[in-house]
Amino acid sequence: MLDLTKLARQMQGLSQHLTLEAAASRQRLELAQQHLKNAYESQQDLIDRQEKWRDRILFANATPIEPLETSIDISVPPKIHTVIATDGSQIAPNHHEIAYCYLLNIGRVVLHYGQNRHPLLDSLPEVFYRPEDLYMSRQWGIRTEEWMSFRRTASETTVLAELACAAKGEAPALAMVDGSLIYWFLEQLPMEARDRILPPILEAWQQMRDAQIPLMGYLSASRSIETMNFLRLLACPHPVPDCKSHCPNQLEKVPCKIFEQLRDTSVWATRLKPGQRSTLWRSNSPILELYGDQTIYFCYVHVGTEIARIEVPAWVAENATMLEQALGLMLAQVQKGYGYPVAIAEAHNQAVVKGGDRARFFALLEQQMIKAGLKNVGTSYKEARKRGSIA
Repeated sequence: MLDLTKLARQMQGLSQHLTLEAAASRQRLELAQQHLKNAYESQQDLIDRQEKWRDRILFANATPIEPLETSIDISVPPKIHTVIATDGSQIAPNHHEIAYCYLLNIGRVVLHYGQNRHPLLDSLPEVFYRPEDLYMSRQWGIRTEEWMSFRRTASETTVLAELACAAKGEAPALAMVDGSLIYWFLEQLPMEARDRILPPILEAWQQMRDAQIPLMGYLSASRSIETMNFLRLLACPHPVPDCKSHCPNQLEKVPCKIFEQLRDTSVWATRLKPGQRSTLWRSNSPILELYGDQTIYFCYVHVGTEIARIEVPAWVAENATMLEQALGLMLAQVQKGYGYPVAIAEAHNQAVVKGGDRARFFALLEQQMIKAGLKNVGTSYKEARKRGSIA
């Protein structure tokens, strides 16, 4: 039980800390705005420095594809269109349960607008219990719980491609996922483990590319600093941005980290009006070298309630008509969802495994185990006691 009386004593110190942080953040924002204006005139020079010294720069930074002062109004989407989304949830493996296994549940949503067609709102469950599913990842030092989440990411994308290709028709369509299309976790995986996750994802993307259905990743409350890091090239006090020679320890305070803790969204919130998008950027994350010709581009969009980061593969970004239409469909989804894309929200609702669903899953599993002749089926004493306190 939380002791609110003791907690209240700490609130005053927290309030003072937040006040100081807010003041410091305002100063950083003003400085970033000034650097952004200065970068308008020297944009190409900064890009040339970025390309030349890429292998010597130690921080993640993106490349602007359009002028930095770009602010484009997003066009109104066609009334007749289709939006597809998937999201996933899971029941994690637990040694204290009646059986060591895990379940992935992929929520599926297909919404048709202006077509007099029924929507698809359901989920696709899959249970994993074989030794190769439960213990294979341990040979690479990856916990089963982590491997389960990686498998879920691949399953979400595969199901999304299947739905998108099946829904292809004369009406414009958009396939959406919640979160980034840059799978940063892959950087930490051994090559053999990575090859079991990334190829199915890229194959699914290729299917959508062949079907000419744009793919989009929607990031709410993005914490990215890739565009702010581009401005660090302008703030660098050295003749060349050679981090490895001048500032090898990026954990310490280095001269160009004047925007530290300032997110991209903070700056673009001051530059964009509702319904506008920012400059289009190309991400330079090292993991994207494995994506082939499907590298990731992104922009920031003022959706009315927040500044959202929108990510698309290269084949969407390089098709101006497709990109503009996809952004229009996305903005319509946000408006229909009162601040968040309705298709993604519904996919989450379809995927989520509630407490009652979890209990029914294990009850069904227990029935099958008893039917198979297994004895002593039940949860551990620890799990049973946690579920029913005697205090």
